[in-house]
Amino acid sequence: MNNHLDTVFSALADPTRRAILAMLLEDDMAVTDVAAPFAMSLAAISKHLTVLADAGLISQEKRGRLKWCKLEPDALREASVWMHGFGQMEAMDLDGFERFLAAELDGSFPQEEQ
Repeated sequence: MNNHLDTVFSALADPTRRAILAMLLEDDMAVTDVAAPFAMSLAAISKHLTVLADAGLISQEKRGRLKWCKLEPDALREASVWMHGFGQMEAMDLDGFERFLAAELDGSFPQEEQ
């Protein structure tokens, strides 16, 4: 599981790959159409697409003479679940928790000076 998450987050670390994913949210696209808005070679775009495909974020298929890219809808589910776990911590009152621990442990934690 961690290996897969590492691969997904590594793929998402690049702004070009994130832009490609955003484009594919709209619809499937031919590789040449994916490459059009970027100031880089088709070979460079193909490398980005390979990274996204290896991470399972997109799939590619031949349709006639063209290779098409498709966003895989469930590909980010595992990463989303992992990140959601951190959102749970925002609601925690850490100062209140520290006061609770200090009271429970007979004041062995120093109190914050005001």
